[in-house]
Amino acid sequence: MTDALSCYVAAFVDGLVQAGVTEAVISPGSRSTPLAMAMAKHRGLRFSVHIDERSAAFFALGMAKAKQRPVALVCTSGTAAANYLPAVVEAHYSRVPLVVLTADRPHELRDMGAPQAIDQLHLYGRYAKWFVDLALPEETDQMLGYAQAMAARAAGVAAAAPAGPVHVNLPFREPLVPEINDDVWEHVRALRRAPRVVNGRPTVSDESAAALYEELAAAKRGLIVCGPLDQPGFAEAVTALARALDFPILADPLSQLRAGSHDKTYVIDSYDAILKDEAIASKLVPDVVLRFGAMPVSKPLLLWLKRHRSIRQIVVDDGGWLDPTLSAASIVQSDETALCRQLLDTAEPKRKESAWSMTWREINDIARTLLRQHLPKDEWFEGTVFVELAELLPPGASLFVGNSMPIRDADTFFWSTDKPLRVLANRGANGIDGVVSSALGASTAARPLVLVIGDLSFYHDLNGLLAAKMHGLQATIVLLNNNGGGIFSFLPQARHEGPFETLFGTPTDLSFSHAVEMYGGRYAAPRTWDEFRRCVVESLDKGGLNVIEVRTSRAENVQMHRFLWERVSQEIAAVLEQKGTEERWK
Repeated sequence: MTDALSCYVAAFVDGLVQAGVTEAVISPGSRSTPLAMAMAKHRGLRFSVHIDERSAAFFALGMAKAKQRPVALVCTSGTAAANYLPAVVEAHYSRVPLVVLTADRPHELRDMGAPQAIDQLHLYGRYAKWFVDLALPEETDQMLGYAQAMAARAAGVAAAAPAGPVHVNLPFREPLVPEINDDVWEHVRALRRAPRVVNGRPTVSDESAAALYEELAAAKRGLIVCGPLDQPGFAEAVTALARALDFPILADPLSQLRAGSHDKTYVIDSYDAILKDEAIASKLVPDVVLRFGAMPVSKPLLLWLKRHRSIRQIVVDDGGWLDPTLSAASIVQSDETALCRQLLDTAEPKRKESAWSMTWREINDIARTLLRQHLPKDEWFEGTVFVELAELLPPGASLFVGNSMPIRDADTFFWSTDKPLRVLANRGANGIDGVVSSALGASTAARPLVLVIGDLSFYHDLNGLLAAKMHGLQATIVLLNNNGGGIFSFLPQARHEGPFETLFGTPTDLSFSHAVEMYGGRYAAPRTWDEFRRCVVESLDKGGLNVIEVRTSRAENVQMHRFLWERVSQEIAAVLEQKGTEERWK
């Protein structure tokens, strides 16, 4: 039995490596011993051990997000596997390739009261792209080939567009300790190798692309909307298309369009502030919107697209159905970069710049200038953090942004720059859990990395800091501490003063310096913006785990945001009134 177990798990792990999986995140446990030991002894696989399963899963997710290829995630049986669920959900919605490997009791011990045995079949439901309950280990060449093939299939399905998590359940009988040696590897590699998986991307015919370009070119008022999308070559392709069509691009901070050397003439980065005023938004309604990626962070943009049903929305997606507005006129299932290039092949010489595109660029400049001018110079303001980081981060750095208010402030205050920077976030399910672990996972490939996170989200995932200590990771965490849930102060429930703080504000009054010290990190609490800048620069120079806490006021934060939005609305309304814009566009 031991020989069968050894060869079987070795064949499975080798199949993963042959399929391109080079990283494994392991949660310690007994039933998963065969997998863990085989992974530790495979020369083509790097592994790290993470004690907390929820943190481990988010760490693997962040690593896979940054590397853009599948990462294996391993745990024992029972509730250990259940703790992977939040990260599996996020991986599903944010399209991150994970190969989740859960060890299990053999079939005869299931539903029999055996310890640490739960029903793990389809444990992640529809959040897993594919599920298989593997056969028990056997040493026959046929079954070893089966193990290799299932591993290759798991990695291939996870990486295929749209990417996502797969779940492989592996039952093992005792004894659980394999004898992995050179003879085992030689025997496994002498077998038929695992099938090579070649994943393609969906494309449309040249005829369909030509018809789509003709439809777009006929529009007098067109826009391109780019949500979260991290795809090599996309920035150059879509900005070239925007220039050819004379379409402004409303670019989410996670679209990777705001930072880099590509042409940003048509990139609009302050649309969230512009569209907050409904009167202004109603004067800027396009005929057609060509949308790439998931829906952007901006709620005003979402409401604007839902409110104006006359807008012809064309959604481009590589195999999914991203239409939360329920108003798409067309769903084009194609690789986004490939479609842009097909449309450019069809494009006529660049169209003359229209009043429409020039107006969008003008009011974008106005909004950005006003926001910058009226930022408080001496007081702490959460939005200023992103303005500062855009200047402080070195070329090639990655900015990981927490959910709730941080990502919204990144949308408003992280403006276009020629500096190559990568912006990452967990915007699949938009949760505040697991963000520290995801960022640290991403830091294994995206260096240097700075995480901006709120205090409640930081508290949710304090366990994640252990990864930095155990594995010598380098990351700077900017902790925005407004002592509670800052985003709720912008919502209608904030008007109900009585129960608001208890139900929504949820102040914790925690001192995070002790937690940072416990995990071997350096903690700083700057008192001025000059000190903040020095802390960031020093953290990037020294490496290791650094937490820079910025203490802010929820009430003052709301007041400043609303003041800035009002100034932007007043100025742009006056400009549009002077232009008589609607008449000029008819």
